[in-house]
Amino acid sequence: MAFAESAPVGGRRSWAPLLAVCAGYFMVILDVTALNVAVPVIGRELTASLTGIQWITDGYTLVFAGFLLTGGALGDRLGNRRVFCWGVAVFTLSSAACALAVDTPFLVAARLAEGLGAALIVPGSLALLQQSYPASAARSRAFGLWGSMAGVAAAAGPLLGGLLVSTLGWRWVFLVNLPVGVACLLLTLRHVTRSPRHPTRALDWPAQCAVVAAVALLTAALNEAGRRGWSDPAVLAGMGLAALAAVAFAVRERLARSPVLPPSLLRSRAMSGGAAVGLLFNFGFYGMVFTASLEFQRQRGFSALGTGLALFPAVAMTMFASVLSGRLARRTGDRPLVVSGMLLAGLGLAGWAAAGPDPAYPLLVAPMMAAGFGTSFALTGSTATVMGAAPPEYSGAASALFNTTRQIGSATGVALGGSLLASAADYGTGLRVSMAVGALAYLTAAALAWLCVPARPDQT
Repeated sequence: MAFAESAPVGGRRSWAPLLAVCAGYFMVILDVTALNVAVPVIGRELTASLTGIQWITDGYTLVFAGFLLTGGALGDRLGNRRVFCWGVAVFTLSSAACALAVDTPFLVAARLAEGLGAALIVPGSLALLQQSYPASAARSRAFGLWGSMAGVAAAAGPLLGGLLVSTLGWRWVFLVNLPVGVACLLLTLRHVTRSPRHPTRALDWPAQCAVVAAVALLTAALNEAGRRGWSDPAVLAGMGLAALAAVAFAVRERLARSPVLPPSLLRSRAMSGGAAVGLLFNFGFYGMVFTASLEFQRQRGFSALGTGLALFPAVAMTMFASVLSGRLARRTGDRPLVVSGMLLAGLGLAGWAAAGPDPAYPLLVAPMMAAGFGTSFALTGSTATVMGAAPPEYSGAASALFNTTRQIGSATGVALGGSLLASAADYGTGLRVSMAVGALAYLTAAALAWLCVPARPDQT
């Protein structure tokens, strides 16, 4: 794919790189949340087995999570704009293939290709924002709006998916990606400047294969843990193999002349601590969303669309919190925002856990709003911390590390939440224990943020 040189970012056009990057990220997240509503209908129309249905959803997640670091390394080597555009093109074309699927194997293959496209899009998105907005204040606002896309997509996904499935059919869940992908590609080529390349850096394929295996095996094991239980032999085997692959990656990184992530970078308190904070708040938030969704549908009898509306207070706060934190970061620094966000979110989930066995829905609105606001309020600062700790030539790898840990946090939160619901004496007890564990994760993140996030704002 050839890339035309774009004009410098600035003036009235300064919003264009942000719009381009956020459109790509929004498309990736929306595809996941909207599909969850459509999967039962897809299974019926394609006569898919239970295993086939699981692969339609989990295959995407495995490839996405597994190849994030590879996508980040490719971006640093070949240019983040180029790899980002490749990812948008792959994701858009594979979405069209999903919409045209005539049987389950074809749809699963197209979903795997979508996951690969997403793994190329997400690491480059943060790197491109850092490149396009070098000033601290503008960069903080851009990171905040980028982070809010996940919440907005999570809110819009079930609503949009339910509307499309009930009116135009499930294939439109994939077809809506086509105009978004084309617009994202055009905006990026026109308004985002070329990224520097580092062609002398080796990709170190043994390390890449090891990390793909580790993340994919861990994600698969966590997904199965929610269904089979944590003591199931397949789950234990998956986790053991993931640990072995992680050890192989660490050994290879120490020996490689050009490592994917230099050990000095991983030893950075801001880098490793910021990534750990991202893991913990994704654990808390997505564990809450998953268990709350089951509560609303199975215990309260809400429809898929009704569940999306019931969860709306949690995700509606994300845009407001992201914009506010982006504006405050320059004056306060990132540490107060991350710590206060985590404390507020932890208080929200603790409030849900203390609300009793069967609280009325209005009593749950404030806890959900606190969790959504606090998570998004902290995301801006933790993103800036991780990206600021990496030199420019490793921006793609830093973005990939941050998003990989967040994906692991999400998968762990969902798996543990499902396991707690299944193993508890009654559903209400399992739900409250799950919320209490999420609150503990948020409080741990607050403590880590106090230790690892820089105190003073960057004045550049």
